Amino acid sequence: MATAPASEVVPIASGRVTVQWRSSRRARRISMRIDPLGGHVVITLPPGARRTDGLALLRAHSAWVAAGLSRLPPRTELRHGGHVLLDGQRHEIHHAPEARRGVWLEDGRLHVSGAEEFIARRAMAWLRAQADALLPARLRLQAAQGGFHPTQVRLRDTRSRWGSCSSDGSIMLCWRLVMAPQEVQHYIIAHELAHLRHMNHGPDFWQLVDRLTPHRRQAEKWLRAHGAGLHRIGAA
Repeated sequence: MATAPASEVVPIASGRVTVQWRSSRRARRISMRIDPLGGHVVITLPPGARRTDGLALLRAHSAWVAAGLSRLPPRTELRHGGHVLLDGQRHEIHHAPEARRGVWLEDGRLHVSGAEEFIARRAMAWLRAQADALLPARLRLQAAQGGFHPTQVRLRDTRSRWGSCSSDGSIMLCWRLVMAPQEVQHYIIAHELAHLRHMNHGPDFWQLVDRLTPHRRQAEKWLRAHGAGLHRIGAA
């Protein structure tokens, strides 16, 4: 991996793309994905793989890369006059430079004090704090209602999954779910709780999901239309 820079701009058939290089001792093959937040390509190299091998994979799948990047929604900047999402509701961001209250929600607007250049960082910190307060509590409530006993609830800023359940009963949720409607959150939580009994996506699993939530179809439709956009919300 010493021959590969951490990041570089690489020409492909459709233009130029930014590639971020990763190395992984556990990887068994070269992998490639699109980072929806940064809008760049991430190539992971296993031990012994060379940068040239990664570039060959990139160029062999340049059409897939170009199509994936073109489907990314515009990046949403958190700035004065912009908006944040909480439980699917839009709240206009209002800069209040003279205030000394930090960040607070009032009259349908998110007020952010301090210097203008810190609006994005403070708004993101506020959203993450809302996720920390709301999502684990909602998961535990649904778990109690269904008779489930997860061993741990963790929040992460994942790029490809909204949640996961490990064999030891630990559940992970993407914290950005706090921006989605509560019906979507309910479905994702039900999905992961169902994995506590079925570590697969077989018929029994989906039957259990449908018993745990009435929102599956609605949530799947919403995520197809808007899910990628949640990953594009953040500082420019």
